[in-house]
Amino acid sequence: MQEIKVELTQNPKQKPADESKLGFGKIFTDHMYIMEYNPEKGWHNPRVEPYHAISLEPSAMVFHYGQEMFEGMKAYKTEDGRILLFRPDKNIERANNSNRRLCIPEIPAEDFLNGLKKLVEVDQDWIPTQPGTSLYIRPFVIATDPFLGVRPSDTYLFMIILSPSGAYYESGLDPVKIWIEDDYVRAVRGGIGEAKTGGNYVASLKAQVKAHDEGYSQVLWLDGVERKYIEEVGAMNIFFKINGKVVTPVLNGSILPGVTRASCIDLCRHWGLEVEERRISVDELVAAAKDGSLEECWGSGTAAVISPVGHLRFEDSVMQIGGGGIGPVSQKLYDTVTGIQTGKLEDTLGWTVRVK
Repeated sequence: MQEIKVELTQNPKQKPADESKLGFGKIFTDHMYIMEYNPEKGWHNPRVEPYHAISLEPSAMVFHYGQEMFEGMKAYKTEDGRILLFRPDKNIERANNSNRRLCIPEIPAEDFLNGLKKLVEVDQDWIPTQPGTSLYIRPFVIATDPFLGVRPSDTYLFMIILSPSGAYYESGLDPVKIWIEDDYVRAVRGGIGEAKTGGNYVASLKAQVKAHDEGYSQVLWLDGVERKYIEEVGAMNIFFKINGKVVTPVLNGSILPGVTRASCIDLCRHWGLEVEERRISVDELVAAAKDGSLEECWGSGTAAVISPVGHLRFEDSVMQIGGGGIGPVSQKLYDTVTGIQTGKLEDTLGWTVRVK
């Protein structure tokens, strides 16, 4: 594990006075973490320094070929003053899976976690404490070679920035409306859909704008080959409760393996609910909505945690789920996951890591 140099800011920012108005991803803390990579030294020179703009050559490869990876995590402060991370080992594992797919050198897990903990410790006073708030953590890697040929970069920057945030959706835990997209596609098996990289998100923007214009919060994607099987929402994995069973699309190479998704599956099975990871056709979903067997629907992700879905739209059919309200499984998952994250519930599963 490498020693981390720390340079503290001489000009601290004013912290938000009203945590109820944080929004999501708009405010950034006083410091950032940086580590560099080159073939001679590998990952080296880890440091925490004041948050600042970075300087890159216009020819830096990240701008031209999109070689970059990012992650999303959160830190929480408990009522007794502890600072907790939620399953950071899973995010680090996923980050390095993304790195391998994108030809980015893997980051030693020990250095990743040590840098993450050090930065959160330095900026711990930025962690909000109102219900529904958290310190959002954004680790990312960018390719920095000044070169216009198509190949993997030789040099990279790994950075972590922090953002005190409120609910991802302004409506909080109120059920959202989801548009099932049948025109555009986001990813295909064999592509980069299972990697957490910006290319997957820019591919979703056109449909996202269309859905917003129609009054829907997010897009639910179908598979890119047969265009008939449910995959994931733009910012979340998706779950359904059909005839008493919890059903979620099986990971197939084009779906992001969400950490919250895995936690939902583990908890549901722990509670004795039957969980199926399988292919789900949109026709099956429409039929289940019509005959009343579609009992609940929710999304899961780091940013939103659990987001109940009250309405689904596919083509000209609008499906109301559970009377448009929050279902009991959605509510229990939200209460349990956030309870573990904030230290209000005992972590019997060993999912939290203490920073301080």
